[in-house]
Amino acid sequence: MKLDVIKLDGSKAGDIDLDEALFGLEPRADILHRVVRWQRNNAQQGTHKVKTRSETSYSTKKIYRQKGTGGARHGDRNAPIFRKGGIYKGPTPRSHGHDLPKKFRKLGLRHALSAKAKAGELVVIEDAAAEGKTAALAKQVKNLGWKRALVIDGSSVNEDFARAARNIEGLDILPTMGANVYDILKRDTLVLTKAGVEALEARLK
Repeated sequence: MKLDVIKLDGSKAGDIDLDEALFGLEPRADILHRVVRWQRNNAQQGTHKVKTRSETSYSTKKIYRQKGTGGARHGDRNAPIFRKGGIYKGPTPRSHGHDLPKKFRKLGLRHALSAKAKAGELVVIEDAAAEGKTAALAKQVKNLGWKRALVIDGSSVNEDFARAARNIEGLDILPTMGANVYDILKRDTLVLTKAGVEALEARLK
C-alpha cells in the first residue's frame, strides 16, 4: 500500500510503499487484547501485602479463660475475627506476568500497525529532526493536528528532537525496538519516520 511522506512543516516529500504483511492485515481484537494484557500484567508491580496473624503487633496472651465466660472460645487478639487482627488469605507479593510466545508478540505488533493504517491514523514523515527548541516543534505539531501522537524513529532517536519533544504534552518518541502494542493503540496518531518503517519491516519479518 502507498502512503504519502510528509515533512514536519507539512509539505509533501514523496511517497512510500508499505508492506501489506505489516500494514494491510485485518485487525483482530482478540490478538491485540492478549498482547496488551501480557504487557500490562508484566508492568504490574505486585507488591501488595497484608499482615497475617503471625505478623500483627499484639500480645499473644489468651484474652480470657477457655470456659465459664459465656462467650466464644478465643486465643489471642491477632485472630482475623478481631479488629486490627491478621488478615486471612490476603494478597502477598508476587509477579503478575505470564509468558506469551515471541511469534504472537510480533503478530500483535503487526495487527496494531494495521489497525492504525486502517483507521487512517498512520502518518509517515521523512525524518524526526529538530533544532532542540520546544516552541518551534510545538508549533509544527499543532499545525499538523497531532494531539496525542507517538513517533517511532529508526534504531536510535534524534537527540535534538527528543529534547524538543520532552515538554510537549501528548507527544512521545520511541526507537523501533521500543515499539509496542499498548503505546501504539492508546495514541490518536502513529507517526513513523522512513527509517522507522524500514526498521520495523526488518524487525517483524
